[in-house]
Amino acid sequence: MSAYFVSRHPGALDWATACGIGIDHKVEHLDLSTIGAGDKVIGTLPVNLAAAVCARGARYLHLSLDLPAEWRGRELSAADMQACGARIEEYRVERVG
Repeated sequence: MSAYFVSRHPGALDWATACGIGIDHKVEHLDLSTIGAGDKVIGTLPVNLAAAVCARGARYLHLSLDLPAEWRGRELSAADMQACGARIEEYRVERVG
């Protein structure tokens, strides 16, 4: 079982490292073929990819923040993320129909 951290943002990786989040693989884009049952995928995936992760028997842990509107579109540092209440929240996502 492996933990994948999916992000193209250096500040997010810095934040996760500073928080002691165990990461085996750091990737900018998720290759679903590498994900197996029992793996953990951490990031901010689109809902269809989060559902595919869960369908493979892996856990999806969403990187959530309370981002002020004026900060959208800018690159965040680890300190910025901390100030926005960054946290990891587990979700089970399922495609219906």
